[in-house]
Amino acid sequence: MTALDGLVVRRTTTAQQVADGLSDRILAGAFRPGERLRESAIATELGIARNTVREAVRLLELGGLVRFEANRGAMIISPTSETVAELYAAREHLETAALARPLRDGRLAMVEAAHDHLAEVAASMERAAIVAADLALHAAIVATLGNRRIDAFYAGLTRELRFYLMALSAHEREYENPSRVLAEHVPLMAAIRAGDPRGAQRAASHHIATNADQVQRILAAGNGQG
Repeated sequence: MTALDGLVVRRTTTAQQVADGLSDRILAGAFRPGERLRESAIATELGIARNTVREAVRLLELGGLVRFEANRGAMIISPTSETVAELYAAREHLETAALARPLRDGRLAMVEAAHDHLAEVAASMERAAIVAADLALHAAIVATLGNRRIDAFYAGLTRELRFYLMALSAHEREYENPSRVLAEHVPLMAAIRAGDPRGAQRAASHHIATNADQVQRILAAGNGQG
């Protein structure tokens, strides 16, 4: 006998497929922040058992896109000023840590490839694709730390942030101007290419702070505070 006796490798479950599909739609803005996920309605529409949907929703909870509230059930996450501030603070800590030394060779190439992808996607003026590519560039910067646990943490952070950006900036026209999207990253990329860690850290902090202020402004306006 071995430690692997009895282990069965299975294909992706129906619940995981449902969770993946719901996740894609949540991130695309098909559901509003704070909206209730009605398991029975989803089960009926998809023609599957409610228990399967419940399992899928639990997977979404683990992924950070859904929370459970007493007497209300599963709810799509909803941004608050505090959660937005925490997300951007975490981003700054990780990205500036990754930029504390010059990025060279393979690490620089990885960031350059992500930036090239952003430039390519920006021309499409597709908001969802640009948001994803923008966050992927910053994920590539964090990935230069070479720590898979940090990468996994950052992926969860950006998944939540991506949803907030899609939901909060629905009325913004920023992504209709590709040059503006790319211009926001010019100082950061210039410092990275120059091998200037302090300059790259300053540019990253400024970029993140500017974006955080923008999101907070949109959130405040949506709450009737602006």
